[in-house]
Amino acid sequence: MRPMTIEDKAIKLGHPSYVWRFGQWRRLDLIRDYVRVEGARVLDIGCGVGAYVEKFTELHAHAFGVDVDADKLADAHREKKLDLLSVSASETLPFPDNFFDAVLLHEVIEHVADDQQTIREACRVVRAGGRVIVFAPNRLYPFETHGAYFGQRYVFGNIPFIGWLPNFLRNKFAPHVRAYTMRDIRALFCNLDGKLLVHTQVYPGYDKIARRSKLLARGLRSVTYFLEHTPLRVFGLSHFAVWERA
Repeated sequence: MRPMTIEDKAIKLGHPSYVWRFGQWRRLDLIRDYVRVEGARVLDIGCGVGAYVEKFTELHAHAFGVDVDADKLADAHREKKLDLLSVSASETLPFPDNFFDAVLLHEVIEHVADDQQTIREACRVVRAGGRVIVFAPNRLYPFETHGAYFGQRYVFGNIPFIGWLPNFLRNKFAPHVRAYTMRDIRALFCNLDGKLLVHTQVYPGYDKIARRSKLLARGLRSVTYFLEHTPLRVFGLSHFAVWERA
C-alpha cells in the first residue's frame, strides 16, 4: 500500500486550523461558556497542528492533544513548542479513566473509523462532572465543505446540497466524511452515564469571505448569528454539543 500523500490526508482527515481567526475565537468562547479552562486538564482529540491545544495552554490549562497524523504533531511540537501530544487513534486513547476535566472533539468525529467508539472513549477519560464538547458537520447545512467525488475525480471546496440527498446518493459523492442529523448526534451519547447539557447548531465564522470583503462578512455574521436564536439554526454549519458525565 502506498503512503498517504498530502492530498490523501486532506481528503481523509480534513484540514486542521492553521491560522487562528475570528471563527476559532468564537468557538473558543463557546467552549469557555461551558468549561472553566483555566487550571483544567483538557484533551483535544484530533488536535491537528495543535491550534486549540496552544490556546488552552495560553489560558493556563494542562492541555493534551492526540492525532493519528504524526507529521502534524511534529509540526505542532516544532512550531508551537507543544509537548503533551501523542499519536493515537481516537478509538483507543492512551489515558486512564476519569483523567480529564474536559475533552474536545472539534470537527473530527466525521473522519474517524468508528465515531460511536470515539465518543465512548472521550466519555471514559473525562471525570465525573467533566464535559465532552463536540463540533461536527450538520447534514442540513446547504454545502458539503469537505469537497466531493464526481466519479473518480475529487473536487475540493463547498459543494451545494450534497447533504440534502438521500443517504445512498450522498454517500456516492462524499463517502470519505460523515455529516450528522440532530438524531445522529444524540444517538452517539445514548446509554452513556451522563446528559447533554446543550445541543444546537452554529453558523460559520466567514473568515475566507472576510479576507475579500469585511463588510460582507460582517453582514453574514449579523444575519446568521441572529438565526442561531431561531428555529433556522438547524441549517447552521456545525452541531455544537456539550455532554456532562454523571
